[in-house]
Amino acid sequence: MSAPVASDVLDTLFLTARSHNGWLDGDVSDATLTRLYALVSQGPTSANCSPMRLVFVRSDAARARLLPTLAPANVDKVRHAPVTAIVAYDTAFHAFGETLFPHRPAMFDTFAADPALAAETAMRNGSMQGGYLILAARALGLDCGPLSGFNADAVNRAFFPDGRWRVNFLCNLGKGDPARLFAKLPRLPFDQACRIE
Repeated sequence: MSAPVASDVLDTLFLTARSHNGWLDGDVSDATLTRLYALVSQGPTSANCSPMRLVFVRSDAARARLLPTLAPANVDKVRHAPVTAIVAYDTAFHAFGETLFPHRPAMFDTFAADPALAAETAMRNGSMQGGYLILAARALGLDCGPLSGFNADAVNRAFFPDGRWRVNFLCNLGKGDPARLFAKLPRLPFDQACRIE
């Protein structure tokens, strides 16, 4: 078992970290995005299936394709974010069995033969990887603003017209504007959210 991390690390990842709605000027470099993915890719997934796929929307042209897909309350959040990650999953993740599960690649044939199982596995594990993305971004000094207010069919048409990748959620990345934060909302206590059996 590893030693617990220092309290300042817990603050960075969970306790004082916030979901940002406004953004300060500043770029997120290719090197930072590459490092971010390198960290995220190390998180566990079932059978190392690693179905999450990312599109980092940074150019004006890509942003112009994304903005019409958003709920009105999210347009300015995305318009002014340095980068918006489209967190998607690959419905054909099982094509990488030889690479991702080389000691038993035939296991991935189960997913290829059962599209419903593959879709459930891709969504579940891609969502876990999306959580890793937020924590890894915070660990690298980026602020995050995850979003679910968008038209998924419209995002898929605009960015994944062949249907293989499917959007899960969006996450703005950059340096958040503390003046635009909302008051921190309460969380449920342990005894309302958990049971020990």
